Amino acid sequence: MARVGGYFRSAFNALVAARQLQAARYVNGALLMLDDESLRALGYDRKELQRRSSAFPY
Repeated sequence: MARVGGYFRSAFNALVAARQLQAARYVNGALLMLDDESLRALGYDRKELQRRSSAFPY
């Protein structure tokens, strides 16, 4: 017997994953607007942010 709500749970999880990727792209773009000193103070590296932003599908 199939679990009740399995389809909806799967669809919801896919929606959440897509929104998380969208939010990460947005935050990466905003962080890349900062200068290198500010990024360093926040614990980020410009090259790593650029690498992560190119890894996300658009």
